[in-house]
Amino acid sequence: MPHTPVPFDPEIAAVLGPPDGTPPEYTAETLPELRRAMASMFPTAADVIGDRPVEVAEHTAGGGIAITVLSPRGLDHPVPALYNIHGGGMMLGNRDMDNQRLVDLVLELGVVAVNVEYRLAPEHPHPAPVEDCYAGLVWTAAHAAELNIDPARIVVMGGSAGGGLSAGVALLARDRGGPALAGQLLLCPMIDDTNTTVASHQYRGLGPWPQETNIAGWSALVGDAAEVSPYAAPSRAADLSNLPHAFIEVGSAEGFRDEDVEYARRIWATGGRAELHVWSGGCHGFDIYAPAAEITRAALAARLSWLRRVLAP
Repeated sequence: MPHTPVPFDPEIAAVLGPPDGTPPEYTAETLPELRRAMASMFPTAADVIGDRPVEVAEHTAGGGIAITVLSPRGLDHPVPALYNIHGGGMMLGNRDMDNQRLVDLVLELGVVAVNVEYRLAPEHPHPAPVEDCYAGLVWTAAHAAELNIDPARIVVMGGSAGGGLSAGVALLARDRGGPALAGQLLLCPMIDDTNTTVASHQYRGLGPWPQETNIAGWSALVGDAAEVSPYAAPSRAADLSNLPHAFIEVGSAEGFRDEDVEYARRIWATGGRAELHVWSGGCHGFDIYAPAAEITRAALAARLSWLRRVLAP
């Protein structure tokens, strides 16, 4: 049966323009150049900060995991922390992708942002990415005092693959008795490897993260594994109880819509706390592609509201 896509919001459609043909192929031959091209799009933390009152420090967690810490200048007491995991479909990207978002949040909320690097698939398939991210969280909690972080008020956050990894880290922290998280901020999270929802079929060849690219990302992460771990694909988790308060945001015009809505529904079914926002006409990562759009302004305000509530003393 045909799967008619939900139309993009007019402001989003104007930015995206018409479909530009077949999505690029993600292979061992093409990935290095695709990664270099993506990396060149994002400024360093120092460049984003400029003369604003934010301090940046580089650290290395166990196993050689690179971590950037952004703090309000002159911070001398514990404050909440945002532990951030970048996106890129599990196979692209680096922590510079989210520098602008994190610097803005540090200034707006007076928090510390911890930005982790993780190994990418397919060179490093599951469990490497989520284990790196979890190890970085454990390091952050262990060094909370020296980083001026309140260990009782840490939120794990990320978009797309970073959202999926954030959900996986929250599951690992629960199951291993790890750091207690105050919340999980999941922005259009990539959590379902099956590509069986209506939404996953509506955006074949369409939008910034079409079905073909999503399939490539999951193939890179889990290959043809007969059984996929819930820490790789959190939608597969049998038990979503006792998780930290979740904020789940997704566009109605993207392939992750249905899996993200279902994830919130399943959390509610356990008596858990989740706040769900489905932005009408929003494409995947619409806040990045259309930062001036009205739905982006609304989405940013909703995120800030939730963070203030979750991080309140």
